[in-house]
Amino acid sequence: MSSSDDVTRLAEELKAKGEPFVVATVVRTLASVAAKPGAKAILCPDGRMAGWVGGGCALGAVKQAAKRCLEDGEARLISVMPFDQLKAQGLRPGDSKDGVEFAKNMCPSRGVVDVFIEPVLPRPLLILCGATPVAIAIADLAPRIGLQVAVCAPVAQHDLFPAGTQLRDGFAGAAESPAGGYVIVATQGSGDDAALKAALRSPARYVAFVGSRAKVAALKERLAEEGIAPERLADLHGPAGLAIGAVTPEEIALSVLADVVKARRSGAHGKSKMEAA
Repeated sequence: MSSSDDVTRLAEELKAKGEPFVVATVVRTLASVAAKPGAKAILCPDGRMAGWVGGGCALGAVKQAAKRCLEDGEARLISVMPFDQLKAQGLRPGDSKDGVEFAKNMCPSRGVVDVFIEPVLPRPLLILCGATPVAIAIADLAPRIGLQVAVCAPVAQHDLFPAGTQLRDGFAGAAESPAGGYVIVATQGSGDDAALKAALRSPARYVAFVGSRAKVAALKERLAEEGIAPERLADLHGPAGLAIGAVTPEEIALSVLADVVKARRSGAHGKSKMEAA
């Protein structure tokens, strides 16, 4: 099997599993270097790799840049060159200029290799608590804006949701949100405390509650007495959604997901990046 076949096979395997990875592509070389333009490699957080972007002269810098890409979701262009060439341009290893990050080539070849490194991240997971009209509308709309949806609701209500939705019995599953995930509680009187407690005990980066300000205030007070950390309660988005004058379940769903998009696209974790289909 060729190196390109290995890259394709590993990329497909990682996408199917929803695991993050990085694609590194050689875009330019000068002088004598092992890799040629167009060479590609897949790098995984656990150290697995397929493909080829050069030997030890460039690989260390590529691995370090790949780690940063996975941490902040940003693509990078790195240029690995001999120290004297860096010095001649007034640069040091680790410097950035005009969108290029520079690293030192320690190999005798004294060549230059430029590598474009791009993260491929799984679609963010949205855990939705409840089987109310608002919850159903959110479950229908969320996949259209690039979110995976998992619904936590009683089994008897699972058939209310669109085909293909991940379904979990009860609200305890909300606590299993990944750190980069989103949880929306749209129980609207049917298990508010249990659902919100599970959501706030998760490491989710975003938790929202669909309800009035009065209800949110009362829930916060009760959950504080049950030991939910004050800082976690302070981070709660409640009432959920942007203030667009929403009235119908579909409009409320739109306002809630608009706030999710706002949170997703702001800060280091929300900048533009490739996401696995």
